[in-house]
Amino acid sequence: MIKQFAYGLAFTGLLGMTLTSCTSGTQEKKDEVEHNPASQTIPEESKDLLGRWDLTVDKGGAQVPSWIEIKLSGFSTLVGYWVGDSGSSRPISHIKLVNGKFSFAIPPQWEGGDGDFVIEGELAGADLKGTITSNNGEKYSFTGVKAPYLNRTTAVTWGTPVELFNGKDLTNWKPSNDKNKWVVKDGILTNEAAGANLVTEQKFEDFKIETEFRYPEGSNSGLYLRGRYEVQIEDSPKDRHPGALYFAGVYGFLAPNEMVALGPNEWQKMEITLVGRLVTIVANGKTVISNQEIPGITGGALDSKEGEPGPIYIQGDHGPIEFRKITITPAK
Repeated sequence: MIKQFAYGLAFTGLLGMTLTSCTSGTQEKKDEVEHNPASQTIPEESKDLLGRWDLTVDKGGAQVPSWIEIKLSGFSTLVGYWVGDSGSSRPISHIKLVNGKFSFAIPPQWEGGDGDFVIEGELAGADLKGTITSNNGEKYSFTGVKAPYLNRTTAVTWGTPVELFNGKDLTNWKPSNDKNKWVVKDGILTNEAAGANLVTEQKFEDFKIETEFRYPEGSNSGLYLRGRYEVQIEDSPKDRHPGALYFAGVYGFLAPNEMVALGPNEWQKMEITLVGRLVTIVANGKTVISNQEIPGITGGALDSKEGEPGPIYIQGDHGPIEFRKITITPAK
């Protein structure tokens, strides 16, 4: 009898635990539903900071572009992404917000060295202002404006194709500095060694661009759309997983769905369509990025004025590359 009573108590306890567990699980599921982003309540102190910002940094008297995205994670934690004047977008694990002022630290990338970069800022009316302290102690001020959405409300109609490279000389182009290594040889636009970037004199808004190029082993270049968004051209190993830093990626933001690089010393082709922020990239006959949004400027951009037309520019400060065709078709 005692044993039966004990067994009864054990069973009742087990049943109670089971019911409690089920109730707890139900509660957890309920909480998960309530915690979805669609019903997120944005804290009052951070609501005006959220979004994407085009930054201009005063770097020793030179105005250089930068970019930041500030996002809400969960109830109150701020996270985001940051792009400096070089390199790729970098994740921000935690943005602190105290008394209206935000700050975060981020490790160096291609800059090298030890220690973190520290970015501090605050709202100044509808804009941002703040400072960047580098990992070697240099301090720069910045200002920022909300990045435009660049939504297009009507279908695109295309104009007349324009040959940006005439096969003879550098007409339509200008080097970015006095270290120019660009020449035309036998009808081919050639960057003989790392030197200057090459920038079109004309600016464009929405367009399709078709280009044919080849590079030697180990080289690295890129094509900047509106002078702000780099499509990567480099000698990426063909057996590497595709990524946003490799061939046909939008540098640091968008990865192609397949590695389609043919390798060094082979003529290759890209067809790129940019409408607003939406980009489609066809590389060597395959669509590897289809109508995807480019969130912001990439490192090496000429400026952060995303709402304005901009030039095409070819990266020439990393390595040699050749082009035999560069044709652009602007939208009307």
